[in-house]
Amino acid sequence: MAARYLEAEDRAGVFVPHAFEEHTVDLGEVRLNYAVAGDPARPALLLVPAQSESWWGYEPALPLLAEHFQCFAVDLRGQGRSTWTPGRYTLDNFGNDLVRFLDLVVGRPVVAAGNSSGGVLAAWLAAFAKPGQIRGAVLEDAPLFASEATTSCGTPIRQGMGPSMLWWNKWLGDQWSIGDFDGLMKAVPTELPGYLLQARQHMFPPLPGPRPDGPPQNLREYDPEWARAFTSGLATAACDHENLLSRIKAPVLFTHHWHGQDEQSGATLGAISDLQVRRARELVEAAGQSFTLRSFPDAAHSMHNRDPHTYSDTVIEWASALSPAAAG
Repeated sequence: MAARYLEAEDRAGVFVPHAFEEHTVDLGEVRLNYAVAGDPARPALLLVPAQSESWWGYEPALPLLAEHFQCFAVDLRGQGRSTWTPGRYTLDNFGNDLVRFLDLVVGRPVVAAGNSSGGVLAAWLAAFAKPGQIRGAVLEDAPLFASEATTSCGTPIRQGMGPSMLWWNKWLGDQWSIGDFDGLMKAVPTELPGYLLQARQHMFPPLPGPRPDGPPQNLREYDPEWARAFTSGLATAACDHENLLSRIKAPVLFTHHWHGQDEQSGATLGAISDLQVRRARELVEAAGQSFTLRSFPDAAHSMHNRDPHTYSDTVIEWASALSPAAAG
């Protein structure tokens, strides 16, 4: 029996209001939720959130970015108010959703900017979107190679952030079918290796203000099957990063945040290693595109959320030099 897709109304009690109006577009298989900010006369910017993040993770940066762009911040399938699709979480499905979104909602070339797995999707769009859709791609601390189950460069996902994703899925379950958040928190000392606890402190420093007693809002809006799809290799099985990067057809900005390597295990600390960034650069430049690297060694993984001014200034400065013509 096929797993049932879940719509926003199935989870209506989960959501909270935000400063920007939310909209929904029907793409066929899924209904994608999004918010818009900025004058339509300005260049278009597509904002793609990280795994376990909803569109409103960009809310701190949206007023700054909207002074220069018309911004479209989306919930991917399995996030926020967009459709949850059991068994259908792959990079190619996420990417093709965004291609249809650009056709139906934006209707003009964009700079695609994404954080973490959203950054991998920005690269996917620069490689595989329709001609004329993508002017440039901003990869914010994107785990290229490091989010693959088997990779051609450096360490794969289970020697990086993978144990954290397994922890989410084990205790919360696909579609929150288990939902044992207390068990998840109690399992931290035994199920998360020491290197990962160290990495999480640097990558995800707490935001100011009171912390919720239960699951944080972004996690409540996320289907934990995403985590299983990435750690099992399902999400990336048909989209190896070597091939993806060799097909990039637009200029790339890569922002590299806090990272390192655990001396005992050799595990990657942070989203992506220096080796993996170098290889990504080689492949993009070999494809005939520019690769601009900006290093922020003290930055949190989601700089757009923790330091929106630095993030916005970086994106605005780089995008201002792009040709107004779209990639071919």
